[in-house]
Amino acid sequence: MPRITQEQKRLNREKIVRAAGEGFRLHGIDGIGIEELMKAAGMTHGGFYNHFSSKEDLALEVYRQGFADSLDALSGICEAHPRSARAALHDMVDTYVSATHRDHPETGCASAALAVDAGRHGAASQAEYCRGLKEFFGTITQMVLDRAHQSGTEPTPAQAREQAVALFSQMVGAVVVSRAVAEADPGLSDEILTANRKQLKQA
Repeated sequence: MPRITQEQKRLNREKIVRAAGEGFRLHGIDGIGIEELMKAAGMTHGGFYNHFSSKEDLALEVYRQGFADSLDALSGICEAHPRSARAALHDMVDTYVSATHRDHPETGCASAALAVDAGRHGAASQAEYCRGLKEFFGTITQMVLDRAHQSGTEPTPAQAREQAVALFSQMVGAVVVSRAVAEADPGLSDEILTANRKQLKQA
């Protein structure tokens, strides 16, 4: 059989991470097996260990890639509002705390979809989740500082970080709780999103 090229190996690894990212977000890390993930990636079960030593190893890569993608999206929001940090913050809230995000965890932010998994899967998972979380906090802290500067106020860096931590934690919580009741009580789920969007944009 012909040897696989390094480029094809890289592409195959990306396919596995993409399939796992969707599968883990939708079903949880424990809710889907390697065989199902490899099938979704269009590959055989046996090929998995050419790329990852274990399912936990794959999960760490999913955290890394998931947060990187979400942070890239947040950067895009900031770039779309170069003159108004307030508009960027509102756009972030509207995008994150939305019915679309609630209804499509498989393509949404890892911070909301995999928060419970990170808590249950030990120190390595928590460390990777923590790394992504800190990057979010840092980016949003800067957005808060920019908004304050543009409005003529000057909070301390510690005050801005406190606002950023609370803001992002509330966004994640709103999405998680709205998903928890989406099928049982769609109206309540929508109310949770609407109430949190309103409150977050008043902060």
